[in-house]
Amino acid sequence: MISLVTAAIAPAIALLCFFYLKDEYEQEPVHMVFKCFIFGALLVFPTLFIQYALQEEQVIQSLLMEALVQSAFIEEFLKWFIVMLTVYSHIHFNQRYDGIVYATAVALGFASAENVLYLLSYGLETAFLRALFPLSSHALFGVVMGYYLGKAKFYDKKVRYLFYSFFFPFLLHGLYNIILLTQDRWIYFLTPFMIFLWLLGLRKIKKANLNQAAYFSKKAAS
Repeated sequence: MISLVTAAIAPAIALLCFFYLKDEYEQEPVHMVFKCFIFGALLVFPTLFIQYALQEEQVIQSLLMEALVQSAFIEEFLKWFIVMLTVYSHIHFNQRYDGIVYATAVALGFASAENVLYLLSYGLETAFLRALFPLSSHALFGVVMGYYLGKAKFYDKKVRYLFYSFFFPFLLHGLYNIILLTQDRWIYFLTPFMIFLWLLGLRKIKKANLNQAAYFSKKAAS
């Protein structure tokens, strides 16, 4: 049991440390990041309840609805909502990159709890693929979400960027699900999609850090 939980959570902790340490200027308090991780993990339970209710009421009538509504929309909206509720207005959310740290922490908390439940059902032999695809994808959806939340907080056009912070993770998650549900040889399609996600995520990280560098340079010169 302990080995199973460790196998489910350890990759998420490693990814969270990676994104946390990518902050080149002012890293966030560990207790705030941990709180977001826990909130993300707890989101699994209302998510499962809503998804079960949709199935019971036969609201989901197609694979497309399952991919976009039952999974992508519900999961990304709840993650977005909990970030907005708990940290968006917090004093520690004071730089562009902070959005990436907090949104990724929520996403990886969610993915970890989901991973524990999955490995309990299907065994340790699925741990590697779970870490490679679902866990990593949740983290990268979180990076995209957090990037736009950072822009929404510190730039004009807040409504636009808040919309982007939900819409783009939802769109990417939906595409991920569509590949998984509609392709028999899904790994041949999902592998290049994951490479694209990583490149996109790393680009957002670089841009967030560059914006922070410009801010600190301007602050030092004033």
